Amino acid sequence: MYKLAASLVLALAGVITTSAQAQDVKRGELRAAQCIGCHGIAGYQASFPEIHKVPMISGQNAKYIVAALQAYAKGERKHPTMRGIAGMLTEQEMADLGAFYEQHGASMIKPVADTPAVQPSAAVQALLTKGACISCHGANFNKPIDGAYPKIAGQHADYLLVALRAYGVQGNPQIGRGNAIMAAQVKPFTRAELKAMADYIASLPGDLRVVQQPRFR
Repeated sequence: MYKLAASLVLALAGVITTSAQAQDVKRGELRAAQCIGCHGIAGYQASFPEIHKVPMISGQNAKYIVAALQAYAKGERKHPTMRGIAGMLTEQEMADLGAFYEQHGASMIKPVADTPAVQPSAAVQALLTKGACISCHGANFNKPIDGAYPKIAGQHADYLLVALRAYGVQGNPQIGRGNAIMAAQVKPFTRAELKAMADYIASLPGDLRVVQQPRFR
């Protein structure tokens, strides 16, 4: 298990690139105006590639937000709306957005223990162990071993499932996520098994949240 975890870390380190730009929270707040319409509305749903709640990004790691935006801009993550938005951002703007959202709504955060507040069933625990999920996403799935990996505890279950399934899509020009490591991780699982893991991870407390924001400021 330790060899598997080490190999995953080394492999992912070569896959994910992040911006080295200095971050500016205030500039990020101004740039975030284009994000509010989806990520600043509680319960807001997207319809591509299927109906699901848009991910919570307030409280997410800045490095991960940058890495995700880069992947959308390059087309490695296939999503027409996000590619259009990310493709218009400079590296500096991505860095600023990451800085803003990492601290956004910080006063709402409650300390999260390393020990899961809800223990998984034996069946779900076996799935999580098989996927070596904690190796990268960290204690309670809320403390990734590197900021380039996302916090996933408490994230919307339907979004987690859509994301996991996207990594398993191959050769489709319209949908999917191009990450060889995650593709290998999700390949052994059925849809029902991915859903069981997503449902459990979504039930855990975490730093992620939706901070309601006015559209006109």
